[in-house]
Amino acid sequence: MRLTVVGNPDNRRVGLFTTAVLAAGLPRPAVLPWADVLTGAAPPPAGALVRVDSPGEDPQVDRLLRRSVAPARHGELIGLADTYAGLVDGLARVAAGGAELLNDPADVAALCDKRRCHARLSAAGVPVPAALPPVGGYGELRAAMAEAGWARVFVKPAHGSSAAGVIALAVGPRGVWAVTPIEIAPDGLFNSLRVRGYDDETTVAALVDRLAPEGLHVERWLPKAGLGDRVVDLRVVVIAGRPTHAVVRAAAGPLTNLHLGNARGDLAELRAAAGPAAWAAAMQTCVRAAACFPRSLHVGVDLMFLLGWRRHAVAEVNAFGDLLPGVLADGRDTYAEQVHALTSGRWQRWRAATKALSGAVTGREPVACGT
Repeated sequence: MRLTVVGNPDNRRVGLFTTAVLAAGLPRPAVLPWADVLTGAAPPPAGALVRVDSPGEDPQVDRLLRRSVAPARHGELIGLADTYAGLVDGLARVAAGGAELLNDPADVAALCDKRRCHARLSAAGVPVPAALPPVGGYGELRAAMAEAGWARVFVKPAHGSSAAGVIALAVGPRGVWAVTPIEIAPDGLFNSLRVRGYDDETTVAALVDRLAPEGLHVERWLPKAGLGDRVVDLRVVVIAGRPTHAVVRAAAGPLTNLHLGNARGDLAELRAAAGPAAWAAAMQTCVRAAACFPRSLHVGVDLMFLLGWRRHAVAEVNAFGDLLPGVLADGRDTYAEQVHALTSGRWQRWRAATKALSGAVTGREPVACGT
């Protein structure tokens, strides 16, 4: 078995996967840089087995994805829709040589569009927060919230990741309150590592209106369960149809992403709080969510238990959500588990099973994923 990785060569994701491949006794994977893909390099040939990794964390690749002359400034929220279009085009280039991709381009395209991902999960009966119809700005957002009777929502850029541009918005008799990692500068919006609050409605309206042209996805803000004085949720990595690795994300506020200064919680404590039945049901939901993307070896499911621990919902499913450093299951990290799924035949068996259940074929939406 010979593997090729499409990624940014110096990125730790590529390094961790390479380490896992070598530890399994397989040949060192070839690395096809994203920068080369986007500047016309030949795609992997038919017969190659290809892992596509995240194109993030590289200013040059970001510039190429956006087809921009100048790179974005650090953390700048710019060209999110253009970046998505560049990713979709890049995936098509990678697939053009007939190689077998472990991240199917159609799956990745759906996963990286929050509107499409939510719709696919909802159609499959996977529990997700309710979503508003498309809104084009703050005025439309407030009108849609009033019509739905919602006082709290999450406003998400359709093509963002890592909480970039996300706004947790609450409205009430005393005004508005928005929690977000967005930093407002005179010459742009920037995603920072510090969560901040805005209570001036003019400022909040301007934030939403500046993000709206990139496309927005708005979901009802559901109350999460907590441990101690923190709200918690989970990143669950599902590999070849099996939830293998999980991390608890604990935060004092609504945004739980670990890079925002939040902490890893105690998984055993969370499982005990949920109880065996609720935990098992939640893991089955993660399997059903992964089955909606049956041609992808792995996905990262963001799962939240709601207040009282009896119900749960999927907040997001991530195409490149397998970076959980130091988290082991059966002695393997997420990358070693993926290699094991390939070498043991589990990936081939799961893919055949999901195809039989969903009727999925290349280029067609699954019609019964989550069965």
